[in-house]
Amino acid sequence: MSTMNLPLRVGVMQLTMEPVEEILEHARALDRNGFDTIWLAEAYPWWRKHSMEARSSTALSALIAKETKDLTVGWGIISPYTRHPIQVAMEVRVTQELVGPGRLLVGFGASKIFMKEVGIGEERPARPLKAMSESLDIVRAVLNGDELDYHGEEFTAVVPPLKPDARAPRDTVPIYVAGTGPRLQAMAGQRADGLLTPSITTPSFVKYARENLVKGAVEAGRDPASIDLGCTVVASISEDRAKGREGAREIAGMYLANKVENIQSSADILLESAGLSREEITPIAEAMRTGGRLAAAAAVTDDILDKTVPIAGTPADCIEAIEKYREAGCTHVMLELWGENRSAQIELFGSKVLPYLSR
Repeated sequence: MSTMNLPLRVGVMQLTMEPVEEILEHARALDRNGFDTIWLAEAYPWWRKHSMEARSSTALSALIAKETKDLTVGWGIISPYTRHPIQVAMEVRVTQELVGPGRLLVGFGASKIFMKEVGIGEERPARPLKAMSESLDIVRAVLNGDELDYHGEEFTAVVPPLKPDARAPRDTVPIYVAGTGPRLQAMAGQRADGLLTPSITTPSFVKYARENLVKGAVEAGRDPASIDLGCTVVASISEDRAKGREGAREIAGMYLANKVENIQSSADILLESAGLSREEITPIAEAMRTGGRLAAAAAVTDDILDKTVPIAGTPADCIEAIEKYREAGCTHVMLELWGENRSAQIELFGSKVLPYLSR
């Protein structure tokens, strides 16, 4: 598939279960080194289970806004099952005030992890497509300043209009939809500014997601080439190839274990796209359960790591991998950058990889 009309953007998917000052240090380094976006991930119950305490993406975005000048902040992702859409709109407003125009991206996803932990599918029916659609309706209406008297199947929202003399930002905020399956991916094409894919995305999965996005866009009479496709890819970098793959091996281990334990059947298309079988990765999940993330990393063989198509190794390796994702239709690379000394990794990526991509 040829590249899309949108320019390639490169950002980092920051896992928010680290101390705040470390996260801010990474944000400052990304800003200095020419990265486009810092995406803030949330997976609270999963990380807490494995001795990691997650921080709020929306709270962190306000802090990052005060510490950076050019870096775009993305919420990647927040779930309407844990924040009512009115609350999301309120948090958009305060972040807009802090980052200024054009530096905020809102990523919405139902999040299988949160759905499971708050009783969706057990205490109440799971209707992620409906929840996402209604969330888009409410958040956009509130941000547009509209009067809202909304009574949906998932959410109710009654909000007065924003009066002309109210002191508040009024810039449009791009809203992205996260989706693994075809219906949510098509909905992104129909209604959103972008689509976000989950971890363990491969070039093959990018093609699958792009096809679903295009289908939805065409059905809605939209130009598919105008819709950003953000792809979450395991990553690490070093001048030494073996060291440059170790961080990616660890993050791949964490998320392959997550697919087995939390995402389950929803991950089948991800695994099929990577040429991985559930039997092949079940030992990684067991290692994560009994020994933590380092044990899971040790269970990720070179063959399994290669199947995930990481953006990892030397700068030349990373450039080669990024080109595969760009050719598949990715317009926004979201690096799950992991491993030792990430500030140095950010600097190396900024000096040896980003300049090549901007040619």
